Amino acid sequence: MTSEVFRISGDLEVRRLGFGAMHLPTEPGPDRENSLAVARRAVELGVTLIDTAYMYGGGSNEELLAEALYPYPRELLVTTKIGLERRGPAGEWELDGRPEVLRGQVDNALRRLRVERVELLQLHRIDPKTPLADQFGVLRELREAGKIGRIGLSEVTVDELREARGVVEIASVQNRYNLLDREHEPVLAVCEQEGIAFLPWRTVAWGKSGADAEVAAVAAELDATPTQIALAWLLGHSPVMLPIPGTARLAHLEENVAASGIELSAGQRARLDGLAGAA
Repeated sequence: MTSEVFRISGDLEVRRLGFGAMHLPTEPGPDRENSLAVARRAVELGVTLIDTAYMYGGGSNEELLAEALYPYPRELLVTTKIGLERRGPAGEWELDGRPEVLRGQVDNALRRLRVERVELLQLHRIDPKTPLADQFGVLRELREAGKIGRIGLSEVTVDELREARGVVEIASVQNRYNLLDREHEPVLAVCEQEGIAFLPWRTVAWGKSGADAEVAAVAAELDATPTQIALAWLLGHSPVMLPIPGTARLAHLEENVAASGIELSAGQRARLDGLAGAA
């Protein structure tokens, strides 16, 4: 039986199956009202980890979550990401890890989320133009100042994770990972060895031909959907795995959350394990 909870940094307990808020529309109107309902329903269903980012609408996603959920339930963790900024006449997103930019983005995130401290703050991407020690040095200072509780990384290699850990304690890693895309298995292995939370994004990706036939077969055996099987596999693959599937549909949200109750047999898991690199 897989555990339903994980303690980030050993003390911050969350349910392992979270919710990614990226797909929630934020523009005024019916779609926004639906987004508010989806966020609230996620919490009603027991989700205690919600992931957002400054990049998602230039902060409007953070504001949406605050409108939907503030004052936050005591057990709820809303984590956000910084480290990108809009540049040029077209407003293209570019990496920007300069200390003064990261300080400003943290302050703005605190304001939009209506909190005094972000319990888990992740660097959306490492900026190759700024020394890594500068990027994580300022995050360490912000943690010491009480504005950040824990620091995470996103889309990093084993070497980058190792280098970052030489500057500051890393609580989480958010890399692309799913049943059919295991490029970052070496990073996951380090996270598992060190007790670092691993938040896979793009948790379900079926490749060019739709849902894999083996996944569909296992789903039929368990009266589940292929999406639920993919999420159940992630939860059973590693104890540090914290999937954050995203959706803007209530029915899809409920389907995703129900995946935490699916138990794969050893035989079914072995069949799914063999799909690595199939996409």
